[in-house]
Amino acid sequence: MNRLVTEFLTIIFAMMFIIAAIAEARPMEKKLVLSSKQQCIIPIAAFTAKGDLEKLKVSLNEGLDAGLTVNEIKEILVQLYAYTGFPRSLNGIGTFMGVMEERQKKGIKDEVGRETSPLPANKSSVELGTDIQTKLVGKPVSGAIYTFAPAIDQFLKGHLFGDIFGRDNLDFQSREIATISALASMDGVNPQLQAHFNVGLNTGLTEAQMKSLISVIRAKVGKKEGENASEVFGKVLIDRKSQ
Repeated sequence: MNRLVTEFLTIIFAMMFIIAAIAEARPMEKKLVLSSKQQCIIPIAAFTAKGDLEKLKVSLNEGLDAGLTVNEIKEILVQLYAYTGFPRSLNGIGTFMGVMEERQKKGIKDEVGRETSPLPANKSSVELGTDIQTKLVGKPVSGAIYTFAPAIDQFLKGHLFGDIFGRDNLDFQSREIATISALASMDGVNPQLQAHFNVGLNTGLTEAQMKSLISVIRAKVGKKEGENASEVFGKVLIDRKSQ
């Protein structure tokens, strides 16, 4: 009888240990991949950058189905004008309008999401943007290019990081996922892609999540784009480990 009790208690303790191990592993698992909503940002940004509106239409529907709000997607498309130009951004917004009309006709009710809060009244756009840029990059940003063309420094700090990144209806990680995905889908912008991989890591995105992002690019956007992004990210990791 005592032997049966001992074996029973042994089994119970083993099960408790397994359950505890699983519970401990779950938070780690979440860090290994992007959420379904985060993954849906990738093709939305990529196909906006490429101007592939048919694939963008599919990706927008998938994003809404995965739980991205209407305002989150609007914000992604608006932000991308700073990286892809007004024509791509406007075409993306126009495509999104068409998607919303079709879904409303089908009786689909999508979550609108919250509007952005007013920008701080006690700071100018340049002051706010400088704070945000410094936080995301990890240090104050300066360099010869900004000395040579100081207007671009003002536009980056005041408009991109102040007026756009200062809007709080989309978190910094989502903004960087969108930016990285767009840049990875464009030719000739590897220096900027490398910079934003670094910024993405600074927002708390993990190495595994970045690799997950690259996997989505490879699977949904193209092998060439995925391999280039992987190569650039590899250089980023080497540089960060050598610092």
